[in-house]
Amino acid sequence: MLIIGATSEIAYETGKLFAAERAWLFLVGRHPEKLAAVADDLQVRGAGRVEIFSLDLTELDRHQELLAKATEALGGLDAVLIAHGTLPNQRACEQSVPDTMKEFATNCLSVISLVTLLANYCEQQRYGSIAVITSVAGDRGRRSNYVYGAAKGAVDLFLQGVRSRLANAGVSVITIKPGFVDTPMTAALPKNALFASAHAVGKGIYKAMLRPKDVVYLPWFWRWIMAIVKVVPESLFKRMSL
Repeated sequence: MLIIGATSEIAYETGKLFAAERAWLFLVGRHPEKLAAVADDLQVRGAGRVEIFSLDLTELDRHQELLAKATEALGGLDAVLIAHGTLPNQRACEQSVPDTMKEFATNCLSVISLVTLLANYCEQQRYGSIAVITSVAGDRGRRSNYVYGAAKGAVDLFLQGVRSRLANAGVSVITIKPGFVDTPMTAALPKNALFASAHAVGKGIYKAMLRPKDVVYLPWFWRWIMAIVKVVPESLFKRMSL
């Protein structure tokens, strides 16, 4: 299994569950020290093998190298979890084209690049599972986070097409849509009853990858919350302070 963004809390919690199944893991992230610590922990938890690869995922020209390293180290790939991303400062992005493009590079373009390469790999071998963490924010553009939401929404649409393309190849493409999750990325946000733990979301991803579905909202109630949000008329929605 390849885990991209492996030092994130959600990816780490998911990785622990696969480690307990003695999975072989290839971990990718920006910070080698953090990666090494996560690798050591997952090894202790039972992973059959753990390898690491440090990379800034906005370096798109190195994604093919990443895939080659992973397949060489593990002898192939059965499953992939793409879990990297950043939560931008919406106000700052509104005032800065470079800031906005930077967030799109991380949250959208890097994911599309990786999925393109992984889709080709899995299509050729005729099996595999590609799970990608997006967000409920991608379901509708809200004034409070539309830069983040637009990036995630573009990934959602891309995954729909890839899922359809790979359906006859025996490859599952799973869109994971968490709501609010209590992680370091959301540390500055005020917490409420809608926040889930990283452990709960990681467990949900683990289950979704074992019994693949097309789209999974985590926790489950976000499917119904967003179903309501999506049908609010635009004339009313634009006046809501969301």
